[in-house]
Amino acid sequence: MSLQIELEHYRNVLIVRLYGELDHHTAGVVRFKMEEALLKDHVNHVILSLKELQFMDSSGLGVILGRYKQVKSKGGKMVVCDINPGVKRLFELSGLFKIISVHDNERNAISSLEVVS
Repeated sequence: MSLQIELEHYRNVLIVRLYGELDHHTAGVVRFKMEEALLKDHVNHVILSLKELQFMDSSGLGVILGRYKQVKSKGGKMVVCDINPGVKRLFELSGLFKIISVHDNERNAISSLEVVS
């Protein structure tokens, strides 16, 4: 299975929806597309919507951690929402939930960032 990436801008938030598998074959594409969006657009925060992400390995964790550091250096926040149980377990084991909060859906994630609609 491959990976599809959907990027949406909502005010100063980049919403990244991932579909498929985030592994060593697809991590570079995710890294490039997110970095490009973070650099060229007025983005302070990132929401990762992982409802349709079926699989992720350590390469995916590396990409997420790298973009987290990029967003944090700009004074922003990264949050995750709609995470499936398998991917959630990987986040828990890696300790990413100590620095990245998780929300039930995109609306709650947007609210957590205090973005006024």
